[in-house]
Amino acid sequence: MTQPPGRGAGGGSESTYRALAGLVMAATVRIHRPEPGYAPDGSDRGFLGSGFFIAPSWVLTCAHVAMEGEGRHVNVVFKPDRGSAETAVQGTVVAALPEGRHATAGPGGARVPAPSGGWPAPDLALIRLLRPVEHPCVYVTERPAGMFGGGSVLYTGWTDGGSGQLTRFSGRCQVMGTFGDWAEDDEQMRLDGDRMYPGLSGGPVVDLARGEVVGVLKSRSDGTTGGTSIGVERLRTLPVPPGAVAAESDDPYQAVFHAHDRYHADRHTSPVGTDRTWADLQRELGAGAGLALSPQQRVDLLGRLAELPPPLSTRSLLDLLDRLPDTHPVEHHAAPRGWRDGLGTLYDAPGGDGALELILRYCMSVISAERPYVLPSTRLAEAYLWEWVKRMAEDRLSRKFRHELAGLRHNGRHAPGLEHLRTPAPTLEPARTRSAPFVLLALEPRGWERDRYDWRIGVAQHGGDVLPVAEDSRGTASKALPARLAGPLAEAFRRCDEPDDPAVLQVAVPQTLMDLEVDGWRVPPDGRPLGVLRPVVIRRLDHGPLLADDGIDEREARWKRTMTAAMRAAVVDCEDGMRVPVPVVEELRQLAYETVPVLCRYGDRAHPETAAGLGRVLDGGFGVALWRRRAAEPAAVCTEFHRRAADTVAEARTAVQLPKKVHELRQGVYAGRAETYWSDGVALFYEDPHHPLPGSGQFLEAP
Repeated sequence: MTQPPGRGAGGGSESTYRALAGLVMAATVRIHRPEPGYAPDGSDRGFLGSGFFIAPSWVLTCAHVAMEGEGRHVNVVFKPDRGSAETAVQGTVVAALPEGRHATAGPGGARVPAPSGGWPAPDLALIRLLRPVEHPCVYVTERPAGMFGGGSVLYTGWTDGGSGQLTRFSGRCQVMGTFGDWAEDDEQMRLDGDRMYPGLSGGPVVDLARGEVVGVLKSRSDGTTGGTSIGVERLRTLPVPPGAVAAESDDPYQAVFHAHDRYHADRHTSPVGTDRTWADLQRELGAGAGLALSPQQRVDLLGRLAELPPPLSTRSLLDLLDRLPDTHPVEHHAAPRGWRDGLGTLYDAPGGDGALELILRYCMSVISAERPYVLPSTRLAEAYLWEWVKRMAEDRLSRKFRHELAGLRHNGRHAPGLEHLRTPAPTLEPARTRSAPFVLLALEPRGWERDRYDWRIGVAQHGGDVLPVAEDSRGTASKALPARLAGPLAEAFRRCDEPDDPAVLQVAVPQTLMDLEVDGWRVPPDGRPLGVLRPVVIRRLDHGPLLADDGIDEREARWKRTMTAAMRAAVVDCEDGMRVPVPVVEELRQLAYETVPVLCRYGDRAHPETAAGLGRVLDGGFGVALWRRRAAEPAAVCTEFHRRAADTVAEARTAVQLPKKVHELRQGVYAGRAETYWSDGVALFYEDPHHPLPGSGQFLEAP
């Protein structure tokens, strides 16, 4: 049973509770119908209820709130930060529990209406935002159940209180007990002690002793105070994907909570900013993961677990837990589904060294577990978790136990029959090879006419020749380029495209135009963006060969290496979340030939180092580079961008695959797939020395 502040684990100051309430309120959203022309002005027009950000681009609310939208579409309204205006973002309901307003426990299996016409428990829904935005997230408990009496909770949401003007609202209640049956999914926590208004449904319920979200506000009492909430552990009952899981995004439950845990780990370990994190406030409350881990150690561990593929199944996770010593199966709660859930079942173990030993044994079992899929980054994630285990053991446990852990690590890496379970599937080469024809668009600014460009379009053939399609040397205004080029580009694409295999568009520009988002052009204007329709890459008009000391063309040597060896990404302008100068060209040239430089800070183009840093990368002889054009907030944490850029490069393996990978990411952003939002605005520099630009820097020559 969770104790209230001042008893047991609780005991924070009023300042801590205010700071905790601030974090919760910042992540609380309101949900509206997707009305055309809707302006987030605080009015209650189309207002459905409350919700909260559970993970980046994901909102948790009640099903009876979310499903009142139109065709599973809603508007999510929030303030990205204290000083900003409200933002409205469209979202779609990915999952609801249950999916309909009817329960399924009627006589003979018939579907019967929920009591009083409401939505039956668990009454939960997940909403995915349809475009990337920055926002804060709550911390959600990984414990096996919510609170069962005597606990003090904070609840927040939006309501008009009868005034017609929506405002944030918060209150405190006591958990009085439960009603319903956990086995029938209708168990709810009974809350009392404060008034609840219409519109608060879907808001978060926070355990004030532990500083974590434990429930979702479902209903208010017919009386003057109190209501009910649903435990967040009920999300574990989301439908399991029917087929094999090949990616984290295949299972919404795993996608949400992996993103949640990485979010909180990244923000706690980032040196950017001075605001207290959820883990900081949990430490001030005296909370933790049982008697074994501090809040900081817990958030670090959960972040590392979230780097790994999820358990193969709930059954495999239960078997893993059963094999741990001195553990007992949990029968009265939704079964654990993710690594975080399994960890949460261990918090009630006896104190002393045994509690930490149990958690470390669990981690070792996770490291050696069978995977539903394996990524190029999986081995690194296993090593990353092992380093945490080893550090914790060296600091607090006996040499005998540390020796046992080392043996488990060795056996997990070298046991016969396990290797095929830990090896990434081979990457299939696409139908097109580097010799396939592509479309070349060359743009050159007219120095004497600002914001006007000469252009030529051609088709690059297998042998390196470029056949002209169209050109214009009279100067086209930048705003007119997409419409003016629509016809010539369509003709060039028609000459190159194969069924289900669109040709690459290479855009050759001077360095000053490297931020030109040709991949965002809509050609024709009512069509989809070019970067969604086909791979779009950038190359540079203005450079010559870079010769190594032995006279070999270093550009060609680097290119050949990226075509034959496994590439690896290197972020060259950011360390520990802080901007650093891009190394000088001589240092960049010391990087391995298979290196793909990544620029995290290019979006801050007002900084004097931005253009100079990109220039050094381009002068370093690299044929492939990545950067993001979007400017990040000063306090933004960029760890996820670093992580996913490295994964993308590793999964592509060689340069021939990378344009296709970036194309898939752009398709994902356009389709509203949250797992791709990190890549919004990413540019790919891609320069094959076997296809030099015609005329040594001149435009294509027409016949």
